[in-house]
Amino acid sequence: MLLPVSSVVDQSVISNKNKIMRFLVAGVSNTIFGLAVYSICISIGIEVWIALLISMLFGIAFNFFTIAGYTFRELSPANLQRFIMSYLILYGINLILISLISLWVNNKILSQAIVTIPLAFLSYFLMNKYVFGSTAKNLN
Repeated sequence: MLLPVSSVVDQSVISNKNKIMRFLVAGVSNTIFGLAVYSICISIGIEVWIALLISMLFGIAFNFFTIAGYTFRELSPANLQRFIMSYLILYGINLILISLISLWVNNKILSQAIVTIPLAFLSYFLMNKYVFGSTAKNLN
């Protein structure tokens, strides 16, 4: 039995809304985790780029389970390489943005908290398009 086109479209819209909501829930926990690791590193005197790297490495392990498993429902090792590549891109952009923000904000932890907002949007785009989306499926 064929479903009416409107029913298929409605399911797609609902699915995307659910995915975005799951991404937001996972994103909040990932942000708290990553910012906590980063803040601890900064508090004990580690340089920003190293603190960011440590936070990213811990974050990759933690976030893969929340984003791949919970948000996109695709917890597969096949996605891990693209996931790590996306995080390397995010790390580079994060480092540039935090350097720029630090010119105006004289607090390394607050600078990272500010940078988190635009990075969340970029992260969703990368994950949805290149790690777990249709483009990723074409790359396999």
